[in-house]
Amino acid sequence: MDKKEQIILGKTWEEWERECPAVKDMLNLRETVWINPDRIPCGEAVKSCSLTMEDVLDASRRLERFAPYFEKAFPETAATHGIIESPLKRIPEMKKALEAWGQTEISGDLWAKLDSHLAVSGSIKARGGIYEVLKHAEDIALEQGLLREGDNYQVFDSDEFRSLFSKYSIGVGSTGNLGLSIGIMSAKLGFQVTVHMSADARQWKKDMLRSKGVIVKEYASDYSVAVKEGRRQAESDPHCYFVDDENSQTLFLGYSVAALRLKKQFEEQNITVDREHPLFVYLPCGVGGGPGGVAFGLKLVFGDDAHCFFAEPTHSCCMMLGMATGKNNEISVQDFGIDNVTIADGLAVGRASGFVGAFMRPFMDGCYSLDDSRMYEMLALMADSEHIFLEPSALAGMYGPLLESRFPAFKEYLEREGLEAARAAGTQLVWLTGGSMVPEEEMRKYYESGRALLG
Repeated sequence: MDKKEQIILGKTWEEWERECPAVKDMLNLRETVWINPDRIPCGEAVKSCSLTMEDVLDASRRLERFAPYFEKAFPETAATHGIIESPLKRIPEMKKALEAWGQTEISGDLWAKLDSHLAVSGSIKARGGIYEVLKHAEDIALEQGLLREGDNYQVFDSDEFRSLFSKYSIGVGSTGNLGLSIGIMSAKLGFQVTVHMSADARQWKKDMLRSKGVIVKEYASDYSVAVKEGRRQAESDPHCYFVDDENSQTLFLGYSVAALRLKKQFEEQNITVDREHPLFVYLPCGVGGGPGGVAFGLKLVFGDDAHCFFAEPTHSCCMMLGMATGKNNEISVQDFGIDNVTIADGLAVGRASGFVGAFMRPFMDGCYSLDDSRMYEMLALMADSEHIFLEPSALAGMYGPLLESRFPAFKEYLEREGLEAARAAGTQLVWLTGGSMVPEEEMRKYYESGRALLG
């Protein structure tokens, strides 16, 4: 049988293709843009939302309570008094390099949010992953009577607390960076921790985790299988807490705090965000929890003046496929014979989070996909122009500023929203998600691959 005649969730391949031009592009591994037809004004979306700004503020306060602990346990956070936050950096040289590479002009100022350089675990996962472990540790300490309201959280860095947490275990499934954040944080607190790693996870990430005393279980299959198996094993142990990247609202809220921090950084840089000065944000997307949480926070803070787009590899565009078809986690790229193989290991996910896809439906502006070669080339451009070295997946967002010149669907979005003129006075922000912990030899290979493609 021809693959296009196979029935997938009640429709043939060709029927899926006819429903949406972006779906046709995805199934044929072409770069594309999908604009969300179901987005509604933020004010309306928030009214029917199960999470609120108060939930985000609660998460922010929890991280502030833990700041004294971080300042003591992780000396690299002393300069920020225990607050784990990344720099916001204007990247004018990269803008010039992108314009030359893409043979077009880029509207507005180009900035980078360097979550690639977050303390402790060197990626965006330091936000949600570390936050969920901290909340779990706080819950246990309160239940066991070792912690009282008003205590200095430096007490978490003590033998008494480590002894308590050693009776509990934590599990997580990961392509790499979430595993690093969960593993490093959990082991530091004293938990027994197991990270279930998919086949595409980098060896250096496995080695680093093992050096911290983390149990690493490897799978020949992809991310979804690692998560499923990790979840199954955790269910059989009443003292094991499973960090579920596909469904966790706690992870989601940890990521969302980034928006509060960004607002303060914008104020320090005199960056205005309003109708006349719109904000466009491009977020690399795997299963969706990290970019979803950040985008939700941005929508709460900046409302309809923030325009958020998820970026995915053409071979792993699970979130765009799930949202464009309306099937979310019911559908996977493998259902259509797409291999889910990409150099962007952190984005190598075949089935998106059903929670994020459904939750962000009224908020998200859209998604786009790009070829692996683009990430390699932009990695080299970023290194040469700004001397910032990143892992390939972090560069997925860097394609965002070029969408206007390459995809009619994005240009039509700007026209429909009346943003063509305002875009020139606005801000384009690329969320750089990881790379500062990549070993030098590994980074050299990435860079050389990019330079070779650039010729």
